Amino acid sequence: MERYESDTEGEEQETPLLHRGHEDKVQRAPACCSSRYGLALLSCFGFFVVYSLRVNLSVAMVDMLNNTHQSNPNHSSSVCPAHANPSRPKHNHTASVYNWDSETQGWILGSFFYGYILTQIPGGYLAGRYGPKWLMGFGILGTVIFTLLTPVAADLGASYLIAVRVLEGIGEGVTFPAMYTMWAAWAPPLERSRLLTISYIGAQLGTVISLPLSGEICFYLDWTYVFYIFGAVGLVWFVLWTFLVFDSPNTHPRISERERIYITTSLKNELSTSAGFIPWRAIVTSTPLWAIVVAHFSYNWTFYTLLTLLPTYMNNILGFSIQENGMLSALPYMGCAVMAVLSGQLADYLRETCLYPTVRVRKSFSLIGMIGPAVFLVAAGYTGCNYTLAVTFLTISSSLGGVSASGFNINHLDIAPSYAGILLGITNTFATIPGMVGPVIARLLTKHNTIEEWQAVFYIAAAINLFGAVFYTVFGQGTVQPWAVHTSFSHGD
Repeated sequence: MERYESDTEGEEQETPLLHRGHEDKVQRAPACCSSRYGLALLSCFGFFVVYSLRVNLSVAMVDMLNNTHQSNPNHSSSVCPAHANPSRPKHNHTASVYNWDSETQGWILGSFFYGYILTQIPGGYLAGRYGPKWLMGFGILGTVIFTLLTPVAADLGASYLIAVRVLEGIGEGVTFPAMYTMWAAWAPPLERSRLLTISYIGAQLGTVISLPLSGEICFYLDWTYVFYIFGAVGLVWFVLWTFLVFDSPNTHPRISERERIYITTSLKNELSTSAGFIPWRAIVTSTPLWAIVVAHFSYNWTFYTLLTLLPTYMNNILGFSIQENGMLSALPYMGCAVMAVLSGQLADYLRETCLYPTVRVRKSFSLIGMIGPAVFLVAAGYTGCNYTLAVTFLTISSSLGGVSASGFNINHLDIAPSYAGILLGITNTFATIPGMVGPVIARLLTKHNTIEEWQAVFYIAAAINLFGAVFYTVFGQGTVQPWAVHTSFSHGD
C-alpha cells in the first residue's frame, strides 16, 4: 500500500485532500448494512440510555417529595398569567416519599456531575490503552446497575442517593472519551460528520423521550418504575453491545473485506503507530486543543443553563407547569437533534463534494451553532408574556446549537485522531464545569424571578457563547497536528 513520506512540500495542504486521492484508489464501501453505520446506530442507542439515566431523576424527583403541604405555589407566583391545565385524577401510589429540603434536593440533582468530571481524562487514557469497547460497555452497565438501585438508596437516605448518583456520574464519565477513541479507528475522515452526528443524536433523543415518558411512568405507575424501566432498557443495550461491537475493523469477525480495507486505508496517514506513548506536553500546550476547550466550555454554559433552568423559566415566568407539558420542555432538544443530523450530512457534503477545507467547515458550523443560540436566547428574554414567541425563540436557540455538532464538537478527530479520546476527556472536563456552576450563578441572579433578572442570565450565557465562537474562529485548526502522527508519515499541518 502507498506510503506518503514526510518530505512533501505542501505542508499547508489539508489532510483530507490526501485521503481523497487515496480513497479514489480504494473503492468506497457502501453505507447500507455496513459495520461502521451499525456501530453508529448502536452507539446512538447507548447515548440514548446515558442521557435517559441522567435526566430521569429530575422528573421523578417531583413524585419523590412529600409535597402535600404545597398547593401549586409556582403558578401563583409566575410573572405571566398561569396556564390552566386539565386536572387528571391521581392514581394511588405505594412508593415512598421523602421530606428533603431544597438544599438537599440541589445536592442530589447536582451530585451526578461531581462523579462525571472525575473520569473524563482517565476515560480517554484507559480507552486508548485497553480498548474502548469494554470501557464504554462497563461504564454504561455500571450506571444501569446503580440506576436500578436508586429506589433502595433513596429509602436508606439522601446521602446514599447522593453516593449512587456520584457513582453513576463516574460510570458515564468514560462514555464520550471511549466513543471518540472508537471512532478514531472506525470513521473514515470524509464520513466523520455523518457518523458522529448519528452517534451523538442519541443524547438528544434520550432527553426528548425520557422527559415526557418519565412523567407518564410516574403518573400511571410510580416513580420507582422510572429507574426500573430505563435500567432494563440499558441492560438490553449492553447485551447488543457485547455481541455486535468490536474495537476496530481489523478485530471485527463479520465486517466485509471491502469495508475493512476502505476504513483502514483512509485512516493510515492519521493514526499514530507509537502505541503506548502519549505526548502529554504537546497535548496540553496545543493551541488548537485549547480553542476546542474554550468553545466547548462556552457552548455548554448556554446548554446547561437551558437544560437546568428552562423548566424553572417556563414555570415561574411564563406560567407553564412543566410536569404537565413534558413535550414542551423536550421541544428544544428535538430541534437540536434534527439540526445535528442535518448539519452532519451537510458538513461532509461540503468537505467531500465541494472540496471545502475541514477547518473552514468546522469554524463556519461552530459560528452558526454558537452565535445563533446566543441571539435567540437574548431575544427570548424580551418576548414578555408572549408565550408562543418565547417558546419559539428558545426552541430555535437550542436547535441552532445542534449545528455545532459538526463544528468544534468533533474537531478532536481532525487534529489528533489517535488521541481523540484523551482530547475529548480534557475538553469535556472543562465543559462539565458550567453544569456545576452555571445554574448556581443563574439562580443567585434570579432571586426575585423578574423578567429583568432572567434577561441578565440570558445576556451572560450569550456573551460567553460569543467569546467562545470568536476564540475558536481565531485559533481553531482542521488538520492533524505534528505531534499526533508518527514521524515516518506526513501530516497536513
